[in-house]
Formats: sequence, C-alpha cells, structure tokens
Amino acid sequence: MKWKLNMRWRHFLEGYSFVGLWIAGFFLFMAIPLGRSLYYSFQELKTSREGLIAEYVGTLHFRAAFTVDVNFLPLLRETMTTMLSHVPLVLVFAMICALLLNRHARGRMFFRGIFFLPVIIASGTILKKLMEQGAAQLPIFMQYDLYSKLRLFIPGDGLVTLLEYSDSLTLVMWDSGVQILIFLAGLQTISPQLYEAAKCDGATKWESFWKITFPMILPMVFVNTLFTMVNSFTKADNGVMNHLRTVVFSNNNYGYGSALGWIYFMMIFMLLGIVFLLFRKSLTSMEGRG
Repeated sequence: MKWKLNMRWRHFLEGYSFVGLWIAGFFLFMAIPLGRSLYYSFQELKTSREGLIAEYVGTLHFRAAFTVDVNFLPLLRETMTTMLSHVPLVLVFAMICALLLNRHARGRMFFRGIFFLPVIIASGTILKKLMEQGAAQLPIFMQYDLYSKLRLFIPGDGLVTLLEYSDSLTLVMWDSGVQILIFLAGLQTISPQLYEAAKCDGATKWESFWKITFPMILPMVFVNTLFTMVNSFTKADNGVMNHLRTVVFSNNNYGYGSALGWIYFMMIFMLLGIVFLLFRKSLTSMEGRG
C-alpha cells in the first residue's frame, strides 16, 4: 500500500526540503556561537593564560549601552534614520529598473548583468574602500556648486535634503541588484492575458500597474523590503557595526560587545516584525479579495 499525502503535507515537506540545509547549518555552525554571545553579554570577560575568565555582572552591560556609552545611541539613531530613507529609494529604483528591463528590447540581458555587477564587486571590504575614496558620491554636486544655483528656486532646508538624496543615488544603484532580479521574477509570473483584458476594458497603463502589476508583485515587495532592511543594517558603512568591531576587536571588551550585539539584534528583530505584520495584513486582505 502506497503512502499518500494530502496537498497540505506535500507543501509542508516541499518547503522544509528547501530550508532543511539552512536549518541544519544553523544548528551546526550558528546556534552555539549565538548561545555563547548571549551568555557573554551577562558576564565580564577577562583574559588569562587559561583563556577567558567569566564573572557574572547581570545587566550591567545593557545598562551601560544606554547610560555610559556616548557613541552607541547616536550611532543607532543615525542607522535607523539612514535605513528609513535608504530602503524606500532602493525599492522604488529597483521596481522602476525591473519594469524597464522586463520590456522586450535588445540587450536587456546585458543590462540585467550590469545592474547585478555591484552585488558581486562592490561589497564587503571593497565597498568600504570605495566609499573611503569617495566613489559613492556624485562629483557633479560639488564641481558645479548646485546648491547656490538651486537656492534661488528651492528653499534651503528642502534643497539640502534633496541634494543629500541625490548624492546617495550611487549607493542606491549599488544596493539594488538583488531587488531588481526579485522584482523581475515577480513580473514574469504575471500573465499577459490580464493586461489584454484590462486594455479591452479601457484601462490605462497607469491603472493596469496599480490594479494588476503592483498587487501581483506585493509578495516580492515584502521580500525586498526585508532584504533591503537587513542589508542596510549590516552594510560596510554602518556606524553601529563599526562601533561593535571597535569594542570587540580593538578594546577586547567581549562581554560589552556581546550586549551591544544583542541590543542591536533586538532592535532589528522588532522592526522586521512590524514590517512582517503590516505586509501580512495587506497580503491577507488581497487574498480575501481574490
């Protein structure tokens, strides 16, 4: 007698077959270091000939992060502000590029590769060196003194914000490669018959985008939002990450560094949870209408 599975269990097993290797790798290589870092965050670690000697100090390191460390909170606030401005720019840019690259045109495969190259080249230490050399800034804003010229038409505060966003376009392009591919994958799953039916009903391209394209790729928007947020929190120029490296590797303060890492992790985890709940509500309502 053959063992038959219903559709729900088939989907369940298929999903876990894809993430099974990650789960195994997590328990083999990440679970123990994470557990030790949580243990170290409540200890004062001192080096000796026998190794690290741990002395329990309770929540001392966590309280010190908010009351003693003069760098952590400003860096955390700067990181959150950068994330809130950077993520929408990356999502909008990636969606526009995906819509353009999804059109039937010569050389679109070449341009897809061009947009993905920074993911391979400009990452990690290489990205950090490029940013130190000023490669992430557009020289046109300094060479032609656009501030004084545009100041006649745009108020000062709004102009400064506009130029800051414009000057970050290079980083936006560098950080959009994976998101463009994800949006492309979502766009290619939409049946052309939906657009043909909408065109027969008199819908414009703008209406087709908001009634067909955007709802169909909303799951991809969710995935890209999470990916971009995590990438923003862990990129090479992140102030909190640099502060953590200094505390741990330069000052050899392993206990305090572990506490900072867990505080940062909890902040990121809560923000990702809020985004997940917001998108879950939108996706659920969209499925209900469908």
